[in-house]
Amino acid sequence: MPIAPEHLHLAYEGPFYAYLYGRDSRDPKRRGRSVTSQLVEGRQVCEANGWPIIREFRDGNRSASRYAKRTREDWEEMLEGIENGVPRILVAFEASRYYRDLDAYVRLRRACMESGVLLCYDGAVYDLSKRTDRKATAQDAINAEDEADGIQARNARTVRQNAEKGGPHGRILWGYMRKYDPLTGDLIGQFPHPERRDAIETIFNSFVSRRSIYKITKDLKATRNPAEDDRDWKYYHVYEILRNPSYAGRRVFQGKDHRKAQWDGIVSMETFEAAQKILEEESRPQANDWSVKHELAGIAWCGYCPPDDEGWPISLRTIWGRGDATQYICRAKNDVAVQTDRLDAYVEEAVVEWLSSKAAAAAFDPTKGDEKASKARARYESLHGQLEEARSMAADFDDEGKPKLSVASLASMEARLQPLIDKAKKDIKEAPTTPRHLLSMLGAPRETVEAAWAALDIEQRRAVIRTVVNVRLFKATRRGRLPLEPGRVQLTFYGETGFIRESRRGRAVVPHPRAGG
Repeated sequence: MPIAPEHLHLAYEGPFYAYLYGRDSRDPKRRGRSVTSQLVEGRQVCEANGWPIIREFRDGNRSASRYAKRTREDWEEMLEGIENGVPRILVAFEASRYYRDLDAYVRLRRACMESGVLLCYDGAVYDLSKRTDRKATAQDAINAEDEADGIQARNARTVRQNAEKGGPHGRILWGYMRKYDPLTGDLIGQFPHPERRDAIETIFNSFVSRRSIYKITKDLKATRNPAEDDRDWKYYHVYEILRNPSYAGRRVFQGKDHRKAQWDGIVSMETFEAAQKILEEESRPQANDWSVKHELAGIAWCGYCPPDDEGWPISLRTIWGRGDATQYICRAKNDVAVQTDRLDAYVEEAVVEWLSSKAAAAAFDPTKGDEKASKARARYESLHGQLEEARSMAADFDDEGKPKLSVASLASMEARLQPLIDKAKKDIKEAPTTPRHLLSMLGAPRETVEAAWAALDIEQRRAVIRTVVNVRLFKATRRGRLPLEPGRVQLTFYGETGFIRESRRGRAVVPHPRAGG
């Protein structure tokens, strides 16, 4: 049977050198007992009974259940001290401070039994060498674990219900701020941060204008204040922002785009989807536009070599030629070569001419793709809304305890709606959209296109070339520094027969053209 602390000296010989232990889980509203208050109460118990305190251990913001994601460092150090027989008694506020997991209880019980250390909590002292005390503490451990399971189930239900409402959850998304009721501490809502939203807008707008993540990161480091932003901008910061649909006003649940969020998006859904298409293109092997020095390196193709194993043409690389001159040369066999400045000038002239033509405006007619994407998006929202409404009804019960929608009916609806939802998502993704970096140039007067082209940096020019034209280089009839012969460079523009879109890379065998064909 447990003993009251004030009677311990009557049953056991002192001195009772004490370890104190305090632990709490995350408690942002300060409604539970903090580690400090637990230790204060432990000191009072020790002082009242003449137990010298030799060490205090604290694990703040640490769970003791099997759902814990982080190790309790002080707990492990405390167990080591107990195993070495350093204290005579271990003091905590209640059993759940020690453990909410039976495995942790068994470890502590074994350590105390083998070292003769007494256990004190809830105003009672237990000797774990005694069967009755082991039985009592084991029951407390079972209750603590069961309470943890109940807390986990309630938390999971709350998170799920919050996701169904589109409410914010977890860590505050960078670029947003939250407002709380000053009296109750309850969340009022999540809103764009007035001093950070412009960084989010800049990231997306720059990226869909074909500025690389590397250079966007570099710009942010040069223009933003690390102290105010609470971060030293890195590549992965920008990448994670571009990947997160929450910035378009979407609620993410279990790693997936779940539904429309309660907060306003900083960027439009169209801008977010445009960024995803570019990210998908860049996930395929290709030259890094931010690191190259020449416009066509890795973009222009050899006109002779057959496609690689993925069905993609062999590209040209850059080498140093005679003197300070550089050349594009076939990456596989070195069987075609040309001066970089000559091919760059030839392709630039052709691209500017084509962009100012009616053919370019017709090929990238924005009304067709935008209308298709808009319809697919509306269809997705409608179907997804129906499914979420059905799930909410299945989780809602009437006065008799019956669900408003049976599990069988819900399963039937999911089987019918999910394929349609997946099809709508695919249609959104595949809907042709006019690249943002081309909008100001399509069908514009030649002078306008030339001015816009001159304002682009090399990575943006490379992005334009990738988007609008396939460049194939064939052999010259004679060796030497000669002008480009007719038929040596084959250009296939967007919308023309045989044009291969970058996004189709590796999905089909590219037709092998003949020289001049």
